[in-house]
Amino acid sequence: MTAPAPIAEEIASGKPKPALAILDYSLSYKTSEGLVNALKNVDLKIEKGETVGLVGESGSGKSSMAWSVMRYLPSNAVETGGAIRLAGEELLDYTSWQMADIRGSRMSMVFQDPSTSLNPTIRLGEQVAEVLMRHQGLTKAQAWREAEAALARTGITRPKEMLRRYPHEASGGEKQRVVIATAFACEPELIIFDEPTTALDILTARQILDLFNQLREETQVSALYISHDLGLVSRVVDRVCVLHKGVIVESGPVDQVFRRPAAGYTRQLIGAVPNPDRWIGVDAPANPQDLIRLEKVGVRYAKPSFLQSLLKREEAKEATLWGAKDIDLTIGSGELLGVVGESGSGKSTIAKVLAGLQDFEGKLHFGGQALTRRREIDRHYRRRVQIVFQHPDASLNPRQTIGRILARPLKLYGIVPREKIAARIGELLEMVRLPADYARRYPHQLSGGEKQRVAIARAFAAEPALVICDEVTAALDVSVQATVAELLVKLQKDTGAACLFITHDLNLIRQIAHRIAVMQHGVLVDLFDRGEARSEARHPYTKALMDAVPVHEMADAR
Repeated sequence: MTAPAPIAEEIASGKPKPALAILDYSLSYKTSEGLVNALKNVDLKIEKGETVGLVGESGSGKSSMAWSVMRYLPSNAVETGGAIRLAGEELLDYTSWQMADIRGSRMSMVFQDPSTSLNPTIRLGEQVAEVLMRHQGLTKAQAWREAEAALARTGITRPKEMLRRYPHEASGGEKQRVVIATAFACEPELIIFDEPTTALDILTARQILDLFNQLREETQVSALYISHDLGLVSRVVDRVCVLHKGVIVESGPVDQVFRRPAAGYTRQLIGAVPNPDRWIGVDAPANPQDLIRLEKVGVRYAKPSFLQSLLKREEAKEATLWGAKDIDLTIGSGELLGVVGESGSGKSTIAKVLAGLQDFEGKLHFGGQALTRRREIDRHYRRRVQIVFQHPDASLNPRQTIGRILARPLKLYGIVPREKIAARIGELLEMVRLPADYARRYPHQLSGGEKQRVAIARAFAAEPALVICDEVTAALDVSVQATVAELLVKLQKDTGAACLFITHDLNLIRQIAHRIAVMQHGVLVDLFDRGEARSEARHPYTKALMDAVPVHEMADAR
């Protein structure tokens, strides 16, 4: 078969071969409704030592591109043309056995969630050493020494100790460093990063980005960096490609694309990036009344009993961990209070206390009552305080239709008469900008953003006084994040409900919150009005969080 013109020109050019060349590549998937196009005539090159970003919304084809390069496509994938070359070698011609030799040695991949990349039953050291033994031919002893050195290069302070741990004994940031160490271990020609910081808090994400930049300079590796976070991409890539519905609509140097975008879709993406100077929230209530107040609230998490048994009695007492300690905090009616801090700072602990899901010490004031334990929280409180979780898949019953899911709080709390439930479900779906006929669908038939809207509709169905949003935009792409944030603001304005909004995204929270609370190691270290975020009076930890936020000049695109 004669090569398509772009490929023939590439072959005849005689230019130095790029680390990765994707030429006129197209991919479809077989479905019950026929072929569905995923990628269409994609051209993308990465020169040696270069990092290229690939950005676009969920469903744009970013992950399909990564799996195509790694040759990890599902059985229903149909490649309808083009070429994928690693340093000039055609990967489409390689067998699965040949690709098994290439993956890990010449190409590697870092995934979004490090927990999915690591075997929970095998020590971390064995997992890194296995790659070195498989692809470098090292003995076990040699591989363990190299594994320790690889972890040390990623900034892990006690690499020898880390090698002996199992994945569950490491933090998210530590696990991602282990995955990165494994990816770099065999000095590959190409590394694909697929949303490597999405599951991490802002400070850890910044550290991972700095680590990547450091290792890239040391090794001159080529990289494809996939992300929906445009500010983050601007920190690590040389060039960027914008993917929309399987088509690259724009590509070029990152400064050029982000400051002077040519494609309308690129301008749309950039316009959705949270801008802390652009207020989209609801005006603060003129005379807000205290809705909920925490008084010296604390939560203790004991270490596992088998560890306590190894300690002396006095040591066991000191081994107690504080999820939150001596928290004094008030949420006013109609207020949106933002809560920020790194993973493990106590944000979700406070959310669980307020939602009645966590035992606590101290006092929780609500509706004229001072509650001192979770068992005192009654049916009225549970209706008036609702929570929306980060992952809607974990909170929406996959066996129930959207209509049944939304009907549950209406029946449980007697919100409307039974004969009016169907009509109210339609109103709730319209309220979150979904068609009424979605009531007949199941969660798996909705996108991530649509499922999160259903979770929000269910929370507001109970007509609450306070809605707790726990990282509700973290797993969504930038344009969907903006839509969900604007939706919450509108619902708050329409219903008068207060909102506690937990997030890692300081740019977003400064757009919508009246006040911002900062948690560190279970302690409330800072609390301020949104306009005082850059004040010199801020706590050093707040300043560190602010400095870690990815910001890029995109003003020309707005």
